[in-house]
Amino acid sequence: MILNGSEDLRVKKTITAIHKAFIELIEKKEYTKITVKELCEKALINKKTFYSYYLCLDELLKEMQEILLNEFLEKINNYKLPDDLAKVNKEFFLYSISKGKVYERIMCCESYSFLGKQISQKFVTFAWKNFSDNCSLDKYRQNILYCFLQHTGLELYRQWVYDKKQIPVEEIIDMSGGLLCNGINGFLSVPDNLTHKSYQI
Repeated sequence: MILNGSEDLRVKKTITAIHKAFIELIEKKEYTKITVKELCEKALINKKTFYSYYLCLDELLKEMQEILLNEFLEKINNYKLPDDLAKVNKEFFLYSISKGKVYERIMCCESYSFLGKQISQKFVTFAWKNFSDNCSLDKYRQNILYCFLQHTGLELYRQWVYDKKQIPVEEIIDMSGGLLCNGINGFLSVPDNLTHKSYQI
């Protein structure tokens, strides 16, 4: 249940407690090892209360995805790709840092990889729409560009986390932004006679 401010205080406290407990468990455990019983004990509620709001843990996890995604989309709402790619990249890193370990786990841990990929795909799709609507590239070349955007940015972030953030955040933002932007600019600047050229082995 995503809070919208209209709920009574008891409901707000219960949902907040469930979210807090779930985040604490995500930070410490693989998703497959988290149980409703353990979550309820940590949130100080009974299982009946949990099931009055959620059918299962998967539903709660999906809700967590929506919360994280919507928060980030608000930050990049006025940006357009590819012109604002560097700004979107910067917002992504700053947002991930602001959310702490839980975001790292969701985006980098194998147990939550499916969720991280969904979040990445949705926010790239959101930012991509204004570009694709006014893009002169055919759909196949758009697909290549879209794939590059979706996967490259996430993998750069993951590698930074895997390396225990040895590179200062300001530097990794500049590095990743430069790689993403120059890669796209290079792609878009390739002459038609080269993009249409076929190679035989």
